[in-house]
Amino acid sequence: QVQLVESGGGLVQAGGSLRLSCAASGRTSSRYAMGWFRQAPGKEREFVAALSWSSGSTYYADSVKGRFTISRDNAKNTVYLQMNSLKPEDTAVYYCAAEYLGRPEGMGAGGVDYWGKGTLVTVSS
Repeated sequence: QVQLVESGGGLVQAGGSLRLSCAASGRTSSRYAMGWFRQAPGKEREFVAALSWSSGSTYYADSVKGRFTISRDNAKNTVYLQMNSLKPEDTAVYYCAAEYLGRPEGMGAGGVDYWGKGTLVTVSS
């Protein structure tokens, strides 16, 4: 089992920044792909960004490319999502996810093995 705990959500004005954190514990392994998904009210959960825990390679949804950065701290078993130039349409609950033997570019909600409980990000206009 792997436990994922997100933090860092909150209320921010459009154009602002937030950094989300995802602390992983339990049977963690470098064989996981780690990702962030989000779900806005009335919409399906969608992919945001992912990275390979072993290689650090990253992949982003087109909607956040150039604004969001995913990174990791191996010593802390923590994955981050730095979100800049936030827009009202970025408002959602953000979920951390782990997929065993996953690839960042192929990470989808259906293949995730573990989910965090989510953290709410609200961007006001």
